[in-house]
Amino acid sequence: MLRLRLSRTANSFLTTRQPNHQRRIAARIQTLRADPSPTDSIALKGAGQPFKRADIGEYRIIYRVEADTLFVAAIGKRNDAEVYRRFRKK
Repeated sequence: MLRLRLSRTANSFLTTRQPNHQRRIAARIQTLRADPSPTDSIALKGAGQPFKRADIGEYRIIYRVEADTLFVAAIGKRNDAEVYRRFRKK
């Protein structure tokens, strides 16, 4: 299983959610640690590095695998472009 590393923005977004949403997002991140390339993940174009996107309910997780670490760059609302704006700022 991969080690986990959250960016500051991903961590702050996660900690400000309701507890039941936190659990659902955390469970999805755990499944990504076990299988970082599920069939429903999509590679992002133009990111410069091989980032992928995974959906969980109304949220989107942007992540990449670095050697033996799963790096979660951003988490945000699914139908909101704000998650991509925060991701590009990094």
